[in-house]
Amino acid sequence: MSASTLTVTDNRTGSTYEMPIEDGTVRAMDFRKIKTGADDFGLMLYDPAFMNTASCRSSITYIDGDRGILEYRGYPIEQLAESCSFLEVAYLILFGELPTADQLDRWVYEITHHTMLHETTKKFMEGFRHDAHPMTMLISSVTALSTVYPEATEVHDPTSRFLQIKRLIAKMPSIAAMSYRHSLGFPYVYPDNDLSYTENFMNMLWKMVEPKYAANPVLARALEVLFILHADHEQNCSTSTMRAVGSALANPYLCISSAASALSGPLHGGANEEVIKMLDEIDTAANIPAYIASVKGGKRKLMGFGHRVYKNFDPRATLIKKIAEQVFEVTGRNPKLDIALELERIALQDEYFISRKLYPNVDFYSGLIYQAIGFKPEMFTVLFAIPRTVGWLSQWQEMIVDPAQKIARPRQVYTGARNRRFIPMAERKPVEVKA
Repeated sequence: MSASTLTVTDNRTGSTYEMPIEDGTVRAMDFRKIKTGADDFGLMLYDPAFMNTASCRSSITYIDGDRGILEYRGYPIEQLAESCSFLEVAYLILFGELPTADQLDRWVYEITHHTMLHETTKKFMEGFRHDAHPMTMLISSVTALSTVYPEATEVHDPTSRFLQIKRLIAKMPSIAAMSYRHSLGFPYVYPDNDLSYTENFMNMLWKMVEPKYAANPVLARALEVLFILHADHEQNCSTSTMRAVGSALANPYLCISSAASALSGPLHGGANEEVIKMLDEIDTAANIPAYIASVKGGKRKLMGFGHRVYKNFDPRATLIKKIAEQVFEVTGRNPKLDIALELERIALQDEYFISRKLYPNVDFYSGLIYQAIGFKPEMFTVLFAIPRTVGWLSQWQEMIVDPAQKIARPRQVYTGARNRRFIPMAERKPVEVKA
């Protein structure tokens, strides 16, 4: 008997099964051979929310939640955030290696020259109400963009795939900026090819009548680092959505809009917006003890604390806290920062939160930085979607070329009724319907 196996004894039948262990996993399909008889479907694994199910093999992002480690293609996030531009990290995530100077120049050129949007996109954007949520406008516009590039359906063509990848990375900031300007009633600003990725985004957001927009270098770099920290994060909700929709061979624009829809939820990409709402509700540091008590009593949630993966600290949160200090030197101190710092101090000393491993995560300080730079809270999730597009596309491409992948189709444990007799209308009795 091999040491790298799992031996399972079915106490219902007394039968014993030996299953290979590979990379710390056992194939779920191996359990299907565990049956009580010929008519038995076989044993399934029940795992709500996929808490302990690996759906794919991936070489993109490595996370060790217990030790607070996050790596892209094996490189620690701390080194990348300190030394790289966002497009340099995007190249690494997509292609597996850091680019040479020539490769990076070519990559930046190709992305920069795909930032323009088809003019019909403006007409589509103008159909939204002035108070439409920017994230909803982004999702809808990306979906509509798939009609501009019908060749995007050729997902098995590497050349077509690469072209759509460049287009999406380039155009997401343009769509995001257009949605922001639409909400303010301002004219749209065209991309400026002389600017960097983040500077150009800021230009399309905030340029008014000046001949040339000049972004503050500290704020532009802060935004670049935030983009790097948000570029990918393994098999989270939106990435799993990207892979699931992509497994049906939908075009990448529809896959991205589906992933962005998942990201828009307050438990995922909308969490930093919820942090700002929480800090607004607390209002002053004097109200923190009462708020903490209400959290312990189950009446409120402590937004920006805790993480499904990280159990001791979120390495991104450590980096963001440093960035916050640099940003506030330029913009002035956000009064919410004092509330956040005191809330963090109290929570990290309270056994209730310590025992539950509730530490500040990436969302706790990112919203404060975005707000200080000049973004409204409703733009926060959009700012998340722009860099995460790189991760989504990397995961999508990895899934497309993986021969082990098939169309996603989870199983279920059926708990409903069976073999009911149809009741004619005249015989039916009213039943209270619960929502």
